[in-house]
Amino acid sequence: MHVTGFARMAWISLFATVFCLATVVQADEPRRVGSLVIVGGGGMPDSVRDKFMALAGGKKAKIVVIPTAGEDADKKSAEEGYLQPWRKYTPASLTLLHTRSRDKANVPAFSKSIDEATAVWLSGGDQVRLTEAYRGTAVETALKALLKRGGVIGGTSAGAAVMSDVMIEGGNPKAIVGRGFGFVSSAVIDQHFLKRSRVNRLLGVLADRPKLIGIGIDEGTAFILEGERWSVLGRSFVLVCEVDKDGKPWRFESFSQGARGTYSGTGLPKLEGKSDPEN
Repeated sequence: MHVTGFARMAWISLFATVFCLATVVQADEPRRVGSLVIVGGGGMPDSVRDKFMALAGGKKAKIVVIPTAGEDADKKSAEEGYLQPWRKYTPASLTLLHTRSRDKANVPAFSKSIDEATAVWLSGGDQVRLTEAYRGTAVETALKALLKRGGVIGGTSAGAAVMSDVMIEGGNPKAIVGRGFGFVSSAVIDQHFLKRSRVNRLLGVLADRPKLIGIGIDEGTAFILEGERWSVLGRSFVLVCEVDKDGKPWRFESFSQGARGTYSGTGLPKLEGKSDPEN
């Protein structure tokens, strides 16, 4: 199906909605404590930034921004550009953390700011730069500890791609696949999804990994996980899909602004509210 068909697709049925979201957070996945704000790239609506800051603690928030995915992250002159979007919220602290050295990233003192943070933001760029620098280091350990104590990690574009364990590094229509940070282990995340025609790319990844769910997030849109709750914010769509198994056909569902639900850890998630047709 052509991408624009997905963008215009209507809600399929309440059963399909419940089924797809049931598998996004599987019963055998560890119970989620912290929050994730996963943004598909492009211009980010203020509502998404507002939500991230609210989860981080508002004026009491201690924010760490990691710009390492960016090509210009090494430039001193670029630092303020990464921090500036968050300054208007006047958080309690706002810190930049960056290195391309795995040795430095593996020194516990380097990630002290994450240990003290309420939230971390992963900027866009190339997701491989993030995993090459931090995967398997003290920084990754600190990020996962932040979630365990109820903190929030947000990211856009590359910062979204790294959140799943199976990570799409690039390529289209055939994906190049690597390993991300695994904040979400039961799904693979793709971003700029409709804008850059990445439907077939994600389906190809799922065909080889039928136990996973695909979460495709379009530009200007966020898929948010808060403990046992999920919601969508933004101007476009989040598409959830599952490969055929046990004789059942492929399943697709689209979510837009206002879609939300809960997952208790047992049984099926419950859908609350409806998607706003004007967004």
